[in-house]
Order: sequence, then structure tokens, then C-alpha cells
Amino acid sequence: MPATAVERDAMHRAFALALNGPRGLNPQVGAIILSPDGEVLAFGWHRGAGTPHAEIDALSDLAPGAARGATAVVTLEPCNHTGRTGPCAEALLAAGVSRVVYAVSDPGAHSSGGGARLRAADVEVEPGVLADEGAQLLESWLTVQRLGRPHVTVKWAQSLDGRAAASDGTSQWITGPAARADVHRRRAEADAIAVGTGTVRSDDPALTARAADGSLFGHQPTPVVIGATPTPDAAALRRHPRDPLFYPSHDLFAVLEDLRTRGVHRVFVEGGPTLASAFVAADLADEVLAYIAPVLIGGARLALTDVGVGTIAHARRLAVASITAVGDDLLVVAHPLRQAEGLHRRVRQSQELNQGAS
Repeated sequence: MPATAVERDAMHRAFALALNGPRGLNPQVGAIILSPDGEVLAFGWHRGAGTPHAEIDALSDLAPGAARGATAVVTLEPCNHTGRTGPCAEALLAAGVSRVVYAVSDPGAHSSGGGARLRAADVEVEPGVLADEGAQLLESWLTVQRLGRPHVTVKWAQSLDGRAAASDGTSQWITGPAARADVHRRRAEADAIAVGTGTVRSDDPALTARAADGSLFGHQPTPVVIGATPTPDAAALRRHPRDPLFYPSHDLFAVLEDLRTRGVHRVFVEGGPTLASAFVAADLADEVLAYIAPVLIGGARLALTDVGVGTIAHARRLAVASITAVGDDLLVVAHPLRQAEGLHRRVRQSQELNQGAS
């Protein structure tokens, strides 16, 4: 049976509840238990790794048997595996819930299947309710599940002829204030901001996200320094509001894996041509932001160096998502072509799955 107006209202409230939980290694999930008459019996949310999941958090407020015949409204499909906590699908069955409504299907290979388990036990299940809003809530976590690592945005600023600096190494400022403000806004949306040790030595960046007046945004990305050269004790990033992470390694896969275990979902790479090229060459750039200034510089200091392309047939093709004027500059946002095609395919498959399950 399609979701009722009461259930849809409850889902909106569950989305708001989910935001009470921390964003990290585990998803933000909210749950509401409704009586057969549509009254709210209990609600809960996931409060972090190792704590009860949202459904169990909500059920814990009810006396034994109080949820019999009730409806559980959950932002994410109830899990069907035992980790630090037991399966939520089994907890709902034990509580006597007769109907479960959820927004987003669990993409996990081990945690998914809760909806099927509930159906097998004759519980009425309605998936995909307000699915777009649910996916937006869980966007960064879902991306990590799909990629198996944090999402990586590689950003650079360049002249019209593709240079990142003049011959003497100066690069401040190729782009104008509007472009720089846009970069700071995007920094504030990331969990981590990565640079190489060469950028630390040459530019001494603060790696903070700042407003036009120099004040700090409320959310700050964690500074990440990649490379074997030690960072000076007096480096500006050591005064960052968040403790920097140092990786004396060139193994970008290992760096991203460690960041994933720390709950990092989005990495903003802003570390100059060497680091940007390394991420591109390793096929780890999920999004490219190229800020292009209407200036000509010439010389050898290119925005990218070797990215593993020996012949034009092996060029790394991108799909342009947008081209936007930012002040006097242009911002080109692009994604690897294979990734863009795969995203469109996954959207179609998800829509077909939800239609078939409804």
C-alpha cells in the first residue's frame, strides 16, 4: 500500500531526527514508530558508531508489546546483519511491527536485505518513500559506500593557457576574489582538505574555510598533508582549528582508506600540480574543478603535469557538468566520463528497483 500522508509527514520528521546524529563512518538515520491510528509512539536516531541504530533507539522507549501492529518509518532500509549491534529487521519483527516504510535502500553488501527479511515474515514493506530527499540526506555516505572510499574533488586555478604559476613560482592571485570566495565555500563543505608537502613549503597555506571578511566558517575541513618531507613547526596549518593529519607516503589509496575509517566522506584536493596530477593519474579524481582566469602567463608551470597519458587515444575523457561565470573567471566542473555514465545507469536501476518493489 502506498505511503499515507501521515507516513510521509513522519518521514519528513525522521529526516530531521537523523541530522541529530553525527556524520561519519555510519549513516545518519532517523526512525518514528506510529500506532495503527497514526499517532507517534516513539522516535529515535543513530547517535554514532557502536550505539543502537535508529529503529532500536526508538523501540527502547516503548514497553514490551507496545509496538505490536505499529508502523516503523525509517529513513534507511533496516539493516539485516550483526555488527556492533544486532539486525534492526529482527528487532522490528520481535517488537511485532506490522508495516515498515523506508526512504533509501541500504547499498551495503552485508547490511542490506532487511526489507526482504521483513517481507518474508509477512510484514508489509513500502520502500522508496520520499527517496530523493532521503538520498540527499545520505548523499555523502552513499557515495562512500559506492566508491569504497571518500569522494575526491580535485581543484586547481589556471590561466587561460593552462598555467598555475608564473616562471618565478608566484601564483597569488591568478583568479579573482569571487572565485576565491567560491573555493572557500566549497572547502567548508568538505570533511578534509589535502595538500602536498611542496605546497606547504612554498605557499604556507592555512587550509581554513573563510568568509570574505576573514572570519572562519562554522565547519572547517581537516587539513591533510601528503608527502615525506616534514612540515615545519611554524607552518600556518598547525594553527588550524582542527588537528592536521600527516601522511608521509605517496600511496593515495592507503591515505583515502585511512580517511574513510575516520569518517571522512569528502576530500578536497588543493595541493598544487604534483598532488592534483597524482590523484588524476591514479583515477581517484571523482570531480574536477578548474577555475580559469582570462590571463596569459606562458612558461613551464602547468596546472597539471604527467597524468599517465602517452598518446591522445589514452586521454582522460571528462563529462562537463557545468560551466559558470564566477566574477571575471570561469569555473568548469567535470567528472570522469566512465563515472558519469555509471551514475546515470545506477539512477535508472534504482528507479526501476523502487518501482518494482512498490
